[in-house]
Amino acid sequence: MWHSRDVTKTLVLLRHAKAEVEAGLGDHPRPLAARGRRQSNAFGADLADAAGPFDVALVSSSLRTRETYRLLAHGAPEYPTPRILDELYLAAPRQIIRVLQALDESAQRVLVVGHEPALSNLAHILHDQWDATASALASGIPTAMAVVLDVPAPWADLDRQSAHVTAMLRPEH
Repeated sequence: MWHSRDVTKTLVLLRHAKAEVEAGLGDHPRPLAARGRRQSNAFGADLADAAGPFDVALVSSSLRTRETYRLLAHGAPEYPTPRILDELYLAAPRQIIRVLQALDESAQRVLVVGHEPALSNLAHILHDQWDATASALASGIPTAMAVVLDVPAPWADLDRQSAHVTAMLRPEH
């Protein structure tokens, strides 16, 4: 149950930027494509203005997610040192929820950089309404898209329909 004394937190789910095609190296070590590097460089300040500064950054261990975060952050103070997590690579939405539920309550603004289809499915599960946003999320999210959610409950209580999508953002490049 939500209480008025609870502080609403912000959760941002960011799909990595455009990556190179898998060329025999495997999926995990795929780097960003030139377009993905441009997207990440262009989006950092705008994302921080819209949803930051971030207290915690949880980043999948894949090369493309780590590169997305590094270029997005540019070492700016709005972006903390990331926690690189193997469990975010190929994670199901419920696995990501468990990671988020374990966060300290002092984390008010959290960024997760990960993959599809887990991120759109997670946003869809967490969103508290069936509306045009939910419908859009059901179709998946493109590379470099950030889904911003308000979380009005403790992280430990995060579950189905316990957050609200407030924005879906993308770099202009």
